[in-house]
Amino acid sequence: MNYWIMTYGCQMNVRDSEVIAGLLDDAGYSPAPDIERADVIIVNTCCVRETAERRIFGRLGDLKRLKNKKPSLTIAVGGCMAQQDGVSERIKKSYPHVDVVFGTYNLGELPVLLRESRTKGTRFFDVRPCDRMEWGCDRAVVSRRAAGVTAFVTVMYGCDNFCSYCIVPYVRGREVSRAPDAILEEVKEAASLGFKEVMLLGQNVNSYGKGVNGGTGGTRFAGLLSLVDEIPGIERIRYMTSHPRDFGDDIIRSVAESSHVCEHFHLPIQAGSNRVLEAMRRGYTREYYEDLIGKVREAAPNASVSTDFIVGFPGETEADFEDTLDLVRRLRFDMAYTFMYSPRKGTRAASMDGQVPLEERKRRLSALTRDVNPIALEINERLVGHRVEVLVEGPSEKDPLVATGRTRSNKVVLVKGGNPR
Repeated sequence: MNYWIMTYGCQMNVRDSEVIAGLLDDAGYSPAPDIERADVIIVNTCCVRETAERRIFGRLGDLKRLKNKKPSLTIAVGGCMAQQDGVSERIKKSYPHVDVVFGTYNLGELPVLLRESRTKGTRFFDVRPCDRMEWGCDRAVVSRRAAGVTAFVTVMYGCDNFCSYCIVPYVRGREVSRAPDAILEEVKEAASLGFKEVMLLGQNVNSYGKGVNGGTGGTRFAGLLSLVDEIPGIERIRYMTSHPRDFGDDIIRSVAESSHVCEHFHLPIQAGSNRVLEAMRRGYTREYYEDLIGKVREAAPNASVSTDFIVGFPGETEADFEDTLDLVRRLRFDMAYTFMYSPRKGTRAASMDGQVPLEERKRRLSALTRDVNPIALEINERLVGHRVEVLVEGPSEKDPLVATGRTRSNKVVLVKGGNPR
């Protein structure tokens, strides 16, 4: 029996797909050489933005061709979109070729669901409420890691922030931290397999230790960074995602004083207007954020700072948007990920007054990009003539004879000559 996994969304989903692959390997399956020859197809979904959801439903429609061609094929859908209210029922009614739907809280039972579906010839839809995540919290989890130099390690599940625009807490549940011993065991295993970099994952990693799931011994995120920093063989440590509200001085010190934690701070602010930040329920002000960035740059002068912005949030005025542009010019980010607001059913923001028209959201996104990109270019140009350490990740997508990699501050570098493999 061969399987093929299709992954959409963030690094957390990529890691979940590695775990799914490990579970299927243990159950006697093997990776398929291509999707056409798979006996089982698993679609690991994302629902953070509407565009991702539309793309996934379109792909599910496309898979009907494979099912018609091979009736014994089993198609399973999981991940965040599957956990969303109403989606399981929609799939049941509109996509009869889908055999199994599972949620984010019963990942470990997927092999059983697949076996039951295949042996009984019955469709199984098992999406459970987001209760406490227990599976995999106090032990290392089996997985088939993707090839490369970076190993993903989940340190916590869920999110307690409930930002008014975000669906994540509803599909990933409340915060639960994994036991340090389980995390350290996975990092040591990654080092033994030759991985040089580890990425610690969570919806809000710097609140690690709050939703403790037994055995963490009071360890918070700064302490966890220090423990991982001591593991031989790991040359670089990265983490994502951070919430500015919970980013304490102890984490800044840990990054500045460690040997292997990379000097890159990704701190999503989302908007430059205090009025919009309050409507977003972000839990901090513009002034707090500016002070935080000042502390980061004082403790680690050579660090890079990146952020996220959402434009066109409900009720955002032109003056609010100008506050965002002013913040960009004042703080001068190395990089900013910019997005248009995307309404998500079930969130507070989706029913707010003052929804900004799509064309205006597009205009603001374009204007923000015009401010962000020249600043990032100017910062990057300062590195010309400097010698930096680059961890090579493999061949460039555009030229197989050119290697691509990253600096410790997360700058992408193309290296000519040599063997990119």
